[in-house]
Amino acid sequence: MENKYITVAYKLYVMQDGQKTLVEEATAEHPFQFISGLGTTLERFESEVAALNKGDKFDFVIPSAEAYGEYMPEGVRTVSKDMFTIDGVFDAERIFEGAVIPLQDNEGHHFYATVGEVTADTVTVDLNHPHAGKDLTFVGEVTESRPATNEEIQEMLNAMSGEGCGCSCGDCGNGCGSHDEGCECGHCH
Repeated sequence: MENKYITVAYKLYVMQDGQKTLVEEATAEHPFQFISGLGTTLERFESEVAALNKGDKFDFVIPSAEAYGEYMPEGVRTVSKDMFTIDGVFDAERIFEGAVIPLQDNEGHHFYATVGEVTADTVTVDLNHPHAGKDLTFVGEVTESRPATNEEIQEMLNAMSGEGCGCSCGDCGNGCGSHDEGCECGHCH
């Protein structure tokens, strides 16, 4: 399979409270970029978009089972507030209700959680992906689709292995790998 360098401008919608709600947007000026065949996006997203050409428009739904799975209530945990202290002081600047925070398990795997309630002694974190249990509707346009260069492939592999950020995430103001493996500037596919 040929590795393609693909960029897309899109709007991502989910159903919330019976309404189709815009939850994310990648503009043509700051498109979502990926290289096909490397596993950095949702499989279904890649299969839908990789078949298209530059300038093609798309509008498709990815069912929750093919996106981020079902919402798992057991993924919500309450932990000691002490886990979020720096030099003995609780990190209130980063740990607040609604914040998405990076965590690491005992085996060194990195993942993200959403902060729920913060009490005097505990912090509730939701380990589910923010879009777990939701069907994802992507509407957009392919802004670039061409064979990836060896350098682009290597940059993405480096980013996936933690050796740096090959996609200039610092420019998007959201840091690297907000929800997915690799470096996706906060976009969720």
